[in-house]
Amino acid sequence: MTILLFFAVLFVLILVHEWGHFIVAKKTGMRVDEFGIGFPPKLFGIKKGETEYTWNLFPIGGFVRIFGENGDDGEPSPDSFSAKSKWAQAAVLVAGVTMNIILAWALFVFVFVYGVPTAVEEGKQGDGALLVITSVLKDSPAANAGIPVGAKITSYGDGNGALTPSAFSAYTKEGDGEKRVAIETSDGVREIPVTPVKGFDSNNPETPVVGVQLALTETVSKPLQTALYDATITTAAMLRGITLGLVGLIVDIVQNDADLSQVAGPIGIVGLVGDAAEFGLASLLMFTAMISLNLAVINLLPFPALDGGRLVFVALEAILRRPVSQVWMARINTVGFILLLTLMVLVTYSDILKAW
Repeated sequence: MTILLFFAVLFVLILVHEWGHFIVAKKTGMRVDEFGIGFPPKLFGIKKGETEYTWNLFPIGGFVRIFGENGDDGEPSPDSFSAKSKWAQAAVLVAGVTMNIILAWALFVFVFVYGVPTAVEEGKQGDGALLVITSVLKDSPAANAGIPVGAKITSYGDGNGALTPSAFSAYTKEGDGEKRVAIETSDGVREIPVTPVKGFDSNNPETPVVGVQLALTETVSKPLQTALYDATITTAAMLRGITLGLVGLIVDIVQNDADLSQVAGPIGIVGLVGDAAEFGLASLLMFTAMISLNLAVINLLPFPALDGGRLVFVALEAILRRPVSQVWMARINTVGFILLLTLMVLVTYSDILKAW
């Protein structure tokens, strides 16, 4: 289920990004030869008008193939990428990033209106408050029993205990032996036996605990006008944070001081999607919005094979008032693509080590 969610999220993000390139290219009079999901070889395609819509073997990515984007032989055709103004070319290149930002903003608006699970102080919770597991200590009884982060505690013991962090903590500390905890996850409700042990609470090493942190949460929704404003502020703040974090990572890579264990690749993101889904729809959509903003920032980097790198070539042609050599452009993009694949392999290797 987690893998299916991951591919669903990836499909939406790619579709939105490439649709941005596609629609602006069409609106500026460019001919689009192919709209592809995934990378070749092609599995199947449907031709509609001048554009072929294809589904390709490798699902990590997508592309829009615009006529003349890699140069024209001889005089440019009026509907080719290279025949259009530099402003039109730049608009096509930034359209994908723009759509990722708009998607993230729209998701934030929806989540804020739909309702965001928000932590509330014990004693001030309403009737609809939920007791949620926010973290599970490694190698703790809860971890060994298979209690996941994001699960909701629906009852424990004889089923009459109050659903609050303090009441649950008192239950796990009273007496010795096995405790019964009923939890609710996306797979339904189930009862799990768990035996508290000592040594996991550094402040009280002699106190038996199961090894979970809990929070009371209530779903808080906002009126539409407030959601629109808060979504804008959240989008801007996240874009700033992601940009600063990415610049810091690039500086560390150049200085050979990067810690790739803190970076999630495709395998790591699969796990993160699953974790977000455990907390509910709002959490999953918030995570999707964050990934969409990450894709936007990464694609704007002035690096070959990315939209930002192609923008650099468009800017150079505008300054030099002549086309950049297509041979050299192809070579630089190939090198950039190889470097990106190498980085992806390294991050994926790090994901595998962490999973192992």
